[in-house]
Amino acid sequence: MAFFYRALLLFALLLGAGAANEFNVGQEKKTHLHFFFHDVISGSTPTAIRIVGAPGRVPSLSAFGDVTMTDNALTETADGASKLIGRAQGFYAAASQEEIALLMTMNLYFVDGVYNGSTLALLGRNSVLSATREMAIVGGSGYFRFARGYAIAKTYSFNTTGDAIVEYDAYVLHP
Repeated sequence: MAFFYRALLLFALLLGAGAANEFNVGQEKKTHLHFFFHDVISGSTPTAIRIVGAPGRVPSLSAFGDVTMTDNALTETADGASKLIGRAQGFYAAASQEEIALLMTMNLYFVDGVYNGSTLALLGRNSVLSATREMAIVGGSGYFRFARGYAIAKTYSFNTTGDAIVEYDAYVLHP
C-alpha cells in the first residue's frame, strides 16, 4: 500500500511539473507610459473623497490615519481637458505621523488604444513633498498581464484647495 501512495505522489509531482509549462510568458516587452493624474478633492464633483478619518485624532499636517478613495482621471497632458487615457481607481492612506506620506494602492485602468480595458496595479509609499517619488508596479491585467515595474511621480501643480496634478512615468516589463 505504501508503494501505491509513493507512486501516486510521484505521478502528482510529475503532473504538476508539466503544468508549470503552461505559464511560459515568452519574450518580455518594455513599455514606458507617460500620463498626468488629476486628484480633485474640491468642488461639487471631486474625484478623491476622504472615506475614513482617524477617530479621536488631533488634526495635523500629516493627516495620519485618513483614507481617501479615488477615481482620478489619467490624461495625456496636464490640461484636464486633454485626451482621457484612463482612471486611477483605488485609495491612498496617510501613513506617516511626521510627514505627508501616503500608502498608494491603485489600479491604473486604461480606456484607450491598445491598452483599452487593461490595468496596472500600483503599490507604494508616496512622500508627497519630495520632488520625485517611486512606487512599484506589482501586477496587471489584459495587455499588462504578469506586469512588473515602477512608476515615478512628480507633482506638476498643487493649488490652495488641495487639488493636484501629478506627472507619472511608468516603466513596465510584461509579456
